[in-house]
Amino acid sequence: MLKDQDIRIAVIGTGYVGLPVAVAFAGHFPVTAFDISAARIAELQAGVDSTREVSAAELRAAERLSFCDNAEELAGCNVYIVTVPTPVDRHKRPDFSALVAASETVGRSLSMDDTVIYESTVYPGATEEICVPVLERVSGLSLNNDFTVGYSPERINPSDKVHRLADIVKVTSGSTPEAADFVDALYGRIVAAGTHRAPSIRTAEAAKVIENIQRDVNIALINELTILFNRMQLDPKAVLEAAGTKWNFLGFRPGLVGGHCVGVDPYFLTHKAQELGHHPEMILAGRRINDGMAEYAAGLALNALMQRGIAVKGARALVMGLTFKEDCPDLRSTKVSGLVGALKNVGVAVDVHDPVANAEDARAECGIELTRQPSDGVYDLVVLAVPHREFAAMGASAVRALLTPGGVLFDLKWMLPDGAADLRL
Repeated sequence: MLKDQDIRIAVIGTGYVGLPVAVAFAGHFPVTAFDISAARIAELQAGVDSTREVSAAELRAAERLSFCDNAEELAGCNVYIVTVPTPVDRHKRPDFSALVAASETVGRSLSMDDTVIYESTVYPGATEEICVPVLERVSGLSLNNDFTVGYSPERINPSDKVHRLADIVKVTSGSTPEAADFVDALYGRIVAAGTHRAPSIRTAEAAKVIENIQRDVNIALINELTILFNRMQLDPKAVLEAAGTKWNFLGFRPGLVGGHCVGVDPYFLTHKAQELGHHPEMILAGRRINDGMAEYAAGLALNALMQRGIAVKGARALVMGLTFKEDCPDLRSTKVSGLVGALKNVGVAVDVHDPVANAEDARAECGIELTRQPSDGVYDLVVLAVPHREFAAMGASAVRALLTPGGVLFDLKWMLPDGAADLRL
């Protein structure tokens, strides 16, 4: 395998996953970070990361890191790390088009004794069943004879400044024992928390998807309990706080489950399960519950308006926050857009304000025009959908000032103190 002084790394994809990986490895090796987006490369070359995962100071300090959108500049690299997104399509089937395209890009530069490491989330078996054949076809080389492959699933938590790449144990694997040793040692250079070497690539792939399935199913349980407790006229927050006094009660909260991981990854495993003739009942049940929470939340808000005698058709609403989680500009698979759509479908005029989201991305991803500065005293309904720091800093009185007299303040994420909102999930 390669010696340290010979390693030259290429990172394919410079998003929430790829950029931190590239910056970390650039502290030890020459790194070329490639992205098909010329605009993304231009901003990174200017020292700006719109994802907010890497600071300008960190980019300046990464002296051995270069950026490119020309795949020919990958020539001479010998370790390729693929970090492209793997979403699902509208039928909830895995969309590996970016993964296949990235594998083709790598295949055109692949040489003898190189190693390709995948971090993108897939179902168990996909690396060897989908990616490797592409590498072999394009390069003309043979797996484990001419090159090796590894899989080390990403565990990036966007906007989390405590649990960063170096602080999260990294699962590693390889297509041969020697490749597994190499991949494990490589990540050991940048992950202070340590590594966990899985016995196979398929094991590492499976570990990644069940991390997020477990979280998805647990949130679905709390969401279903929340629906039930609301019907029983019990405060879900009070019930969960009481139950949480037991040492082994898990502290999940209800909410809208979006984003590029928890709301997507379960479909990778259910797709593979159904291929094998197994119907994954609990996983899909959890998905159905969580996918329905945006409409449920909209229903609560509309009911609250009607109880106050406010006509739904023509009512004005402000939804505060559009991204899939707090303090993060990522709009992928955000469920807030479903809430907005459900309100609009019954005639509510909806403004959406999000100081963290990019306006062009909101337009492209969600078909939503962001409101730059909401006006006080004009909204019949204000929904605190995403608890950004900027919203928390406003305080309850400033948020309530946005309402008309008798308007409804809906604290969907329990951001405000008890009693400060008229409604919460």
